[in-house]
Amino acid sequence: MKLITLNFVTCALKSCKSSPASFPLHPRDATLEVIETDLNLAFLKNILPRLEWNELCVITAELGLPPLPSSPPTREDLVVKPEGEVAEGAEAEEEASQTAKDLHRVLLETTVKEGKLVCGNCGHEYKVMEGVPNFLLPGHLV
Repeated sequence: MKLITLNFVTCALKSCKSSPASFPLHPRDATLEVIETDLNLAFLKNILPRLEWNELCVITAELGLPPLPSSPPTREDLVVKPEGEVAEGAEAEEEASQTAKDLHRVLLETTVKEGKLVCGNCGHEYKVMEGVPNFLLPGHLV
């Protein structure tokens, strides 16, 4: 399960729907794996406004990953400004900045292979096995 997923899921229990503590789910006993993928700068630019930055910083800190900046980067921070003049009529190839590479590494290459996701409100644990989280609730909790 890619870390970007944790930025979009919350506890499924009805009692947690109205509680802000149910988001994000907190990884516990997590085994991480890095699966390298090609950097997609356009995707990063488009997903950036949808990220809950403070929660992402909490998740990375809990996993022991290098800290993210306290404020979210802007779309302009994701590209390296070309030096010199660009020929008229020619489009410059955008080059990813180090910020974009780091964000790509955290969101899209770092995965939770095994472990648990724990709700901060009710303490319910969702198991992650072989990179797949199990969000199905037992019958008595539905």
